[in-house]
Amino acid sequence: MSDTPIPPFADFGLAPAVLQAVTEVGYENPSPIQAEAIPPLLLGRDLLGQAQTGTGKTAAFALPLLSRLDLAVRAPQMLVLTPTRELAIQVAEALQTYARHMKGFHVLPIYGGQAIGLQLRQLERGAHVIVGTPGRVIDHLKRRTLRLDRLTSVVLDEADEMLRMGFIDDVEEILEATPDKRQVALFSATMPPAIARVANKHLNDPVEIRIASKTATVATVEQRFWPVSGLHKLDALTRILEVEAFDGMLIFVRTKQATEELATRLEARGYAATALNGDMPQPLRERTVERLRSGALDIVVATDVAARGLDVERITHVINYDIPYDPEAYVHRIGRTGRAGRTGQAILFVAPRERRMLRIIEQATRQQITPMRLPTREDVTDRRVARFKTLLDETLEVQELDFFRKVVEGYREERGTDIEVVAAALAFLVQRERPLEPVAESQPAGRGARPERASRPERIERSERAPRERDAPQRDRPERRPPRDDNRGQAEPGWVRYRIEVGRDHGVQPKNIVGAIANEAELDSRNIGEIKLYDGYSTVELPEGMPKEIFRHLQAVWICGRQLLISIDGRPETMAARKKVKTMPGKGKKPRLAIGKGKGAKSERKTVRKSAPMGKAKHRPK
Repeated sequence: MSDTPIPPFADFGLAPAVLQAVTEVGYENPSPIQAEAIPPLLLGRDLLGQAQTGTGKTAAFALPLLSRLDLAVRAPQMLVLTPTRELAIQVAEALQTYARHMKGFHVLPIYGGQAIGLQLRQLERGAHVIVGTPGRVIDHLKRRTLRLDRLTSVVLDEADEMLRMGFIDDVEEILEATPDKRQVALFSATMPPAIARVANKHLNDPVEIRIASKTATVATVEQRFWPVSGLHKLDALTRILEVEAFDGMLIFVRTKQATEELATRLEARGYAATALNGDMPQPLRERTVERLRSGALDIVVATDVAARGLDVERITHVINYDIPYDPEAYVHRIGRTGRAGRTGQAILFVAPRERRMLRIIEQATRQQITPMRLPTREDVTDRRVARFKTLLDETLEVQELDFFRKVVEGYREERGTDIEVVAAALAFLVQRERPLEPVAESQPAGRGARPERASRPERIERSERAPRERDAPQRDRPERRPPRDDNRGQAEPGWVRYRIEVGRDHGVQPKNIVGAIANEAELDSRNIGEIKLYDGYSTVELPEGMPKEIFRHLQAVWICGRQLLISIDGRPETMAARKKVKTMPGKGKKPRLAIGKGKGAKSERKTVRKSAPMGKAKHRPK
């Protein structure tokens, strides 16, 4: 792009409702790809864009194409194809945000793994925009539940990724089913021959743009991330606040409501915190910033819009409590610390389904974000004790204690109590409101309040097989058991061998198992041990101490059209669970394992334990 100044969004001619949403979201100036893509797309031209993920291309095609919609037509007018369900959800959420002031607008994401019945009902109600993965879109076209005859625009998002995943034939089939006179926008980070062939065949005299990515993160900011799993985010945040030595802190969340809720909870836990969002009048916002600058406040919970222009040198930490939607927002957020040559700290919370966004941020910034070890309760205890000892030192130095010494000595003589016991009781009284040893997580509110659940990982996308065949465990024929010298004993110390109900007969490969477990259990692939494939099942060794929540989640994960039904290898629960597992597709519930009870289960347990040979694994990949 030339050195010509980039015009503001207001100069492009976007629909007023779309422009209003852009202003509220807080976009100030268009990114290079937005500046080049919006004008031709508004004119109805086809577009061939080469740009990395994270350059703002979602807004580049969403804003102009939304502006061209006819809301009176209750039929799909815009189709966005994405390679993964995570991206489909992300794009659909972005479209909903940009169209928030378009009355009657409806966007529908469709992808594998979601109940087909739910999608059918939503399609019957009508949608202006469909965002979907190629496989599920093809499925609906074959069922004739998705009609594209009123389509005016098609977007191929991350076309090279769809090629890599083997979807390019599906993409071409979908394009063949669209009207001849429709607008096509194709975005791809690279332009391999197969993508160029699709562009030449299906795009009509396209405008071509290329955008080079660049690193924009602050060099003086140390970046870390915590993989959200097992512990609620608020409890994890509290531990970090206990252990990190911070001066001023910004915590970013996505919504205005979240700023109020999180700030209130932090205040209840004893922190000087307040919210900063777009609903606050300007004088109140200015007072909040001034309080943070002067030290009257330590923590501000903010949205991206509210934090625009915020410049406080006292900020030492930025925590992304909610991961941002794009790398540009991430760069703006962490740029609030590390000012004036000081070193800043940036911490990012990443849920399992958000791992892809983490990789996008790293690729776009060309910087690796290192994982952090969440402080343990022992770490928190040590930190509180250290602060308590410092308080004692300061008190001994500056306070006159003769009167209190007489009171304590008199008590000791009257009661005959050791002075150490008296000192311990006084220490307890002093720290009773904030115990040196943390109580159980999520319990400060009392009154029987249930702790909030951590963000639950999403399921792996299921294969598009018939529901009856897919949902029922296939036990029609006996498996060929491995020979006795197969070393089916215990795993090495520190490891547990699990059995999963998918094997060679179902087309599974070790990489499928590694990818699924690493993604769903939030486990580094290097920590997945020996994998063995058999005809109807497989075994995999994992580190000891798997949390119950992750174990239950893995039981419901699907690979190659099969549910894992993971269980500890050699346990009687393995057979009982496989016989009695029930699935409820489309209800949003995970399968529940009904473990066998009664005499039959006990005798089976004895039999299995007696017959399970013991031994050590011969090989473990490094």
